[in-house]
Amino acid sequence: MVIKVMKFTKMQGCGNDYVYVNGFVEKLEMQAKPDIVRRLSDRHFGIGGDGVIFINPSRIADFEMEMWNADGTRAQMCGNGIRCVAKYVYDYGLTDKTSLTIESFGKIKYIDLTLENGKVSQVKVNMGAPILAAREVPVVSENERVIDEEIEVDGNTYRMTCVSMGNPHAVVFMDDIKNLEIEKVGPYFENHERFPERTNTEFVKVIDRNTVEMRVWERGTGETLACGTGCCAIVVACCLNGLTENKVTVKVLGGELLCEWDREENLVYMTGPAVSVFEGTISI
Repeated sequence: MVIKVMKFTKMQGCGNDYVYVNGFVEKLEMQAKPDIVRRLSDRHFGIGGDGVIFINPSRIADFEMEMWNADGTRAQMCGNGIRCVAKYVYDYGLTDKTSLTIESFGKIKYIDLTLENGKVSQVKVNMGAPILAAREVPVVSENERVIDEEIEVDGNTYRMTCVSMGNPHAVVFMDDIKNLEIEKVGPYFENHERFPERTNTEFVKVIDRNTVEMRVWERGTGETLACGTGCCAIVVACCLNGLTENKVTVKVLGGELLCEWDREENLVYMTGPAVSVFEGTISI
């Protein structure tokens, strides 16, 4: 049964695409959202996307980002998503600030906008401090931190470094990611018993001291063209393993992100594009 006609905007950051909904205008019951998110995210029968993000009022920041995975589960944070939220609120006139704050799952991120012809072209996000304590990532381990630690997945042994950027990441360094059967191995990592809240997994090839390539399997979604928090987790993992400098260009399937770990301040910064694709209405 049709409930209402809802406006939406499709946006993407390095190919990590979501359906964006103005929560100031569109009011949906929380219990209805999981099903609506699954239908909207379906690439064959819906709009199509890696999930749905609602842009809401916030009591502690300028705006709130309420993020949902394509499978209808909530997610704590999305680096590409928060850049698109920042573009949305400026381009659609919800704010005239070029430095603003956005809340996601109760945590505040600080944003700086770069404008071209009156529209947002690039967004720099202070992603905060990386979380390395195993119990807080969370990941099951006998060690306080999981750095270059073995994990057995589907009968094969990998080495991983685990970082939380508001959501859990397992970073795995490999010589060949192009031929990786990520659709096979990704779900095994995501649902491995060592990750009590499941995990995102980044498979990374180091090109040089300032450049890496990666493919990502995102929990609740599958392989995506980019993952902003994953790119931030990668620069931290690279530094912890002595593989790169603290400022790295991460080449993802959908483009490039620049990530920097300021180790003195213990803050991670991410800079990248945000693009509006189209807007429309849909019956839900």
